Amino acid sequence: MEKRHAILMLVFALISCRSDTSLAKDSTSALATVQTVAPVDTALVKGSPCQHTGLWAACSVERRLKQAGFVVTKVDSVIPKRTGFSVDPIVYSLGKSRLEVFLYDNERAVEKDVANLDTVRVVPIGSTATWEGTPTFIRSANLLAVLLTQNQRQAERVVLAITAGAPQPGSPR
Repeated sequence: MEKRHAILMLVFALISCRSDTSLAKDSTSALATVQTVAPVDTALVKGSPCQHTGLWAACSVERRLKQAGFVVTKVDSVIPKRTGFSVDPIVYSLGKSRLEVFLYDNERAVEKDVANLDTVRVVPIGSTATWEGTPTFIRSANLLAVLLTQNQRQAERVVLAITAGAPQPGSPR
């Protein structure tokens, strides 16, 4: 049985190496068809907000969460500014959980806010403010996020998806 398999593989290899010009024309046109139908990755398009720069953008956060298997719904209601954060949050619903994402221009701006935060309670140091639930603090490059969930498995999955890092230059995803 193994001999038969080896012979078949050899025959297929010889057929694929055939230098018939009509076969080359057919394969070129098939390749051209595939190339024209292939979708364009917006992360690689120049000027796209989802360029792979090593920094987070809203679209890259959404893509990463979707790749991790989450159904991501952006909450469009007016969200009040959070005490201790110098930027407004982008809020997502992940099933029964809520994720507030704070995107900064650079990591230095993140460091300034983090220096004044109690990262366990995720409020300004010395503040008596609280969240609507138990907050999970997430930090990655130019992103801070607060996840409010009762599901620890989901919390771990969100933390891993984000702390894996922002899309890096040259990466395909």
